[in-house]
Amino acid sequence: MECVVKWAGGDSMTFLAETGSGHLVGMDGAPEAGGRNLAPRPMELMLAGAGGCTAFDVVLILKRSRQDVVDCAVSLKADRAETDPKVFTRIAFHYTVKGRNLKPDSVERAIKLSYEKYCSATIMLGKTAEITHTWEIVEV
Repeated sequence: MECVVKWAGGDSMTFLAETGSGHLVGMDGAPEAGGRNLAPRPMELMLAGAGGCTAFDVVLILKRSRQDVVDCAVSLKADRAETDPKVFTRIAFHYTVKGRNLKPDSVERAIKLSYEKYCSATIMLGKTAEITHTWEIVEV
């Protein structure tokens, strides 16, 4: 895996990352740190990446289990250390899984497999953060 991050230059604190797969992602700092608030902060992207990683796992596992899943959303709330390095210290994941006749055991199993085995991002963040998971099923 590769990535190149380039500073936009000048008086900005804006950066553009080009991933190994050729995709572009912008990042910017907070105004109090010289940023112009044009894009997400790097730590926001890290949190979003963890949410995307686990949501991907859950949907894939449910589909492979022949569950009729039609939507999956993950809400993440994180706390960070007060001093540098300001790592995540707590992250709460809440999954809202929508579908038809979804089996609660299958949903719980998919989430557990994601955080115990497959989601590299949350497993890595779990080295510094206490991670909790809650979930709900919405019948459609």
